Amino acid sequence: MASRGGPRAAGTDGSDFQHRERVASHYQMSVTLKSEIKKLIYTHVGIWLLLLAQMCVGHLKLLPHDQVAMPYQWEYPYLLSILPSLLGLLSFPRNNISYLVLSMISTGLFSVAPLIYGAMEMFPMAQQLYRHGKAYRFIFGFSAVSVMYLVVVVAAQVHGWQLYYSKKLLDSWFTSTQEKKKK
Repeated sequence: MASRGGPRAAGTDGSDFQHRERVASHYQMSVTLKSEIKKLIYTHVGIWLLLLAQMCVGHLKLLPHDQVAMPYQWEYPYLLSILPSLLGLLSFPRNNISYLVLSMISTGLFSVAPLIYGAMEMFPMAQQLYRHGKAYRFIFGFSAVSVMYLVVVVAAQVHGWQLYYSKKLLDSWFTSTQEKKKK
């Protein structure tokens, strides 16, 4: 090889190092997926804070019940959904597979399951609103069941994408682990 100011080695133009400059694809994927999961976690924290605010306002009677309805039963276990997100964030710095797996399992238990229960719990009220146009609970003038179904739909998408990206990230980490074992 050539020295800094000296002659070049015969047969090279100095660009033969570029193949070593590429980052392995599973490392690139890991960085991209971590970024996407963080965005979803921050979105989830926003939804979680809105539900927490609604619960606090409802229970502490800061506003009249005709403005902010009391929370539905599914909202209480959904408050535990912050734990899987924290586990997910804790798994990122050292690519901790155990924390990521725990995050995925607890997302199903503490996030997705309460959303499914919530959709079933609110269905009779949604049916009554659709058939008869009667709503008995309101959130700032809107039907509480409509607002909460919107929250359920958005949260289900956030958690679904979070699980999907977490699975892809887990696969990426297993790929890098397998390559290290081969060496």
